[in-house]
Amino acid sequence: MTKSLLALSLITASITMSATAMASEHIAVSGSTSVTEVMEVLGETYHQNHPDVFIDINGTGSSAGIKSSIEGVNDLGMASRNLSAKEKKSGLVETEIARDGIAVVVNPTNPVNNLTKQQIKQIFEGDIPQWSGVGGNSDPVVVTTRENGSGTRGAFEELIGLTTTINGMKVSTISQHAQVASGNGIEKTIVANNKDAIGFVSLGSIDKTLKAVAINSHKASVADVINNTYPLSRPFLVLNQPGKLKPAAKAFLVWIMSPAGQKIIKDKGYISMS
Repeated sequence: MTKSLLALSLITASITMSATAMASEHIAVSGSTSVTEVMEVLGETYHQNHPDVFIDINGTGSSAGIKSSIEGVNDLGMASRNLSAKEKKSGLVETEIARDGIAVVVNPTNPVNNLTKQQIKQIFEGDIPQWSGVGGNSDPVVVTTRENGSGTRGAFEELIGLTTTINGMKVSTISQHAQVASGNGIEKTIVANNKDAIGFVSLGSIDKTLKAVAINSHKASVADVINNTYPLSRPFLVLNQPGKLKPAAKAFLVWIMSPAGQKIIKDKGYISMS
């Protein structure tokens, strides 16, 4: 009798565990490392209120996230740049969840506080090799950039004019001597630890380890992005295939655009859409 009750209990527990496992939902989100920073907070908060839904977030870069959305590999893609004409032909649904500025950053000990767009272009192309060329000291400029495929890099190149066309193909004009950082966090670390470095990061990720320089005398601030005086801003996009968004992913996206989700975006230093 005891053995029968034990066996019954084990079967019941097994069924309960199976039902629980079947009830849980996983949402695959991949793409921009800049969007990843706020998406991780959104995903964690959403999971706390919906414990049966797990948001699996992977910062792979904007181009990789767009490609995965086109191929149906992820449920939601993330991009921190506008889609190219070729990418738009795929018909992906684009939801702008926030806007962000791109801050040009230096080490806090660097005396340079303001640069023009033209000076930034010349620095990143290697035409101004020393800080003395823009009112700083005589030290060499250490240019830091993001990897190819980065949405932040793509937007930065477009906004500053750091591309040219060769044999019908658009190529970057950023100096080949630039240090390459594979992620927003790594870029921050390089600049924070090198007094002569310059780079560019998401405005929402600025902290006391970096100094954002003004561009054309306009501060890198949420207020100046909103009033369109700061010249470097870009969208934070979430992407999905039309008509194929599963209910759990749709509910998560709706929540991101709700007052609760948009408050998190604003609190993290980005520009909300509400």
